[in-house]
Amino acid sequence: MKNNSALAAEQSRMPIAIWALTLSVFAIGTTEVVMIGLLPTIAKEFSISVASAGWLVTSYAIGVAIGGPIVTVFTNQVDRKKLLFSIVLLFVVSNGLASVSFNFILLVIARVMSGVAHGVFMGIGANIASSMVSKEKRASAIAVMFTGLTVGMVTGVPLGTYIGQQFGWRYTFGGIAAIGFICLLANQLWLPNGMKQSDSIRLKDQFKVLGNKSMLLGFSITLFSFAAIFGTFTYLSPLLETISGFSENQITLILLLYGIAVAFGNLLGGKFSNKNPAQKLLLLFTILLITFGVMFTLLPYKIPALLLVAAMGFIGFATVPGMQLYVIQLSEKYLPSTEDVSSVLNISAFNIGIALGSAIGGTLISTALGLSSITLMSATFLVIAIIMTIISIKREK
Repeated sequence: MKNNSALAAEQSRMPIAIWALTLSVFAIGTTEVVMIGLLPTIAKEFSISVASAGWLVTSYAIGVAIGGPIVTVFTNQVDRKKLLFSIVLLFVVSNGLASVSFNFILLVIARVMSGVAHGVFMGIGANIASSMVSKEKRASAIAVMFTGLTVGMVTGVPLGTYIGQQFGWRYTFGGIAAIGFICLLANQLWLPNGMKQSDSIRLKDQFKVLGNKSMLLGFSITLFSFAAIFGTFTYLSPLLETISGFSENQITLILLLYGIAVAFGNLLGGKFSNKNPAQKLLLLFTILLITFGVMFTLLPYKIPALLLVAAMGFIGFATVPGMQLYVIQLSEKYLPSTEDVSSVLNISAFNIGIALGSAIGGTLISTALGLSSITLMSATFLVIAIIMTIISIKREK
């Protein structure tokens, strides 16, 4: 018979199925962000500008934001294990197609397909992860799954970029497809059969998520907070080089520091947000707002700049598990059986926020306000996220 300490240790472990999801998220996170490092190489091969090659980033985001929710709506009653198997298979095929693309249009199509797989898997996977543990560990389970994304940012992206630069970008996507195949086997072996899924719900009822004010508030919190985080992160290299005075080699190490801070922030944020995620988000957003405000003043100084970059990564990604759990909780409360659709729509909100922050940031840089205005833009977005969070908390009370 097991003693109490052994039993407690067993209960504290995450189910192995969540680690299968984490491995898949690592592959997905790598293929999403690695394109940023490969754009110059791909542009050169197809004899197009880097700006035109940027459609490979945009097309992926379209796949996530639009394709993901549509596929989720129409697969509501498909067995969860079979659906995830199909989605990872789509991911493998799309990256395989990217590795043999002989023209730019085919590569764009492959990126859209990969984006669809991203949107569906991240949303449904987060819901599945949270359903496999007790209520007090739901945000932690989501955080463990999202660790795959942060590890992909820290290790997968630099490695994938290096392979692309040394051997050709096709080898990068071929390698990601091979990792995806391993994920396919891991999901098939480790994910349990008969996983909990939403009850039967009509197609038109699933779209009610977009008409529910509480749900829209939840999505807006995600959208504006990630517009804030990525508004600055997208232009972190020029900020550190132009304002802080770091060299290119030093910036590479700083980005590694940022990635490590992101990974720890995500995991600890999961534990922090297991109870009352909205209240915890309000606190984290407030600290992050102060961070952006201080960055505006202290970025010219190297040591404070290092600390602030690490703080931005740590606190910014500590919010992710709480945001995903909060949306799932809202869907359970107001629109039962729409948890999967709501979770995927929140992944869309993440990506729309990233696109919004990056686009407005790029516009600001080209104006008289210049680079120094980026952190103030992020602070403005964060104020909106805080207001939305306060309104949501009061509404739920």
